[in-house]
Amino acid sequence: MVLWPRKKDKEQTGGCNPDITPYARLENAGLTLGDRKILSGLSLDLQEHRIGVIGLNGSGKSSFARLLNGLHLADEGRVTLFGAVAASVRSELPRHVGFVFQNPDHQAIFPTVEEEIAFGLTQLGASKDESRAKALEFLEVHGCLHLAAKPFAELSGGQKQIVCILAVLVMRPAVLVLDEPMTSLDALASRLIFDKLMSLPQRIVMVSHDLTLLTGFDRVLWLEEGQLRMDGPAAKVIAAYRDDIERRSGTVMKAAAI
Repeated sequence: MVLWPRKKDKEQTGGCNPDITPYARLENAGLTLGDRKILSGLSLDLQEHRIGVIGLNGSGKSSFARLLNGLHLADEGRVTLFGAVAASVRSELPRHVGFVFQNPDHQAIFPTVEEEIAFGLTQLGASKDESRAKALEFLEVHGCLHLAAKPFAELSGGQKQIVCILAVLVMRPAVLVLDEPMTSLDALASRLIFDKLMSLPQRIVMVSHDLTLLTGFDRVLWLEEGQLRMDGPAAKVIAAYRDDIERRSGTVMKAAAI
């Protein structure tokens, strides 16, 4: 069932090809913000359906995620998204890469749920009335029609995150990039949202401190101090990361005891 108008392929994709593989390619990419080096020497192709990103606080995970949707542009090396250099197609990327923030209050910009969902449809070229009708239909399909008229600010944390996910899904992105989407949620809300995400057809790149969420992923990237420490199957990378955390914790405890 089509819930939104579809433009001609040429108009829809512009310089991007959302069907291309790999959908992202980094070639010795680096990023400096202010006087701080955030990322450096990243060379990798992203093509798997489910990719997790892990690392300690300050390792560059969020900045890496923002390279994938044009919120940050590499100032070293090259980042290619959907077959085009990221800087040249920055304005097109929001329709191909749905980005979900850690804090939904940093993402939503409209007072009601209905307006938040409809905005993406107007960005795709629908009229105001058509966007409203399709937004309501989209909410109904996803079991959230009862939220349509509610003020976003009055929703629970889990409801806010669901709405933010739907607000990007309505634009039919090829890839979803999620930056710690479950951090502020309780266990039940986190599991419900995670199960919904895993049922989606979109390719997903997810930053997470919760390693249990990533165990079934196709691939996990471990970032440390802005560089790629390890890259491989989820089980192997997560096990190595846990061992490293335990080793560091043991070293700190020994030092404190001296």
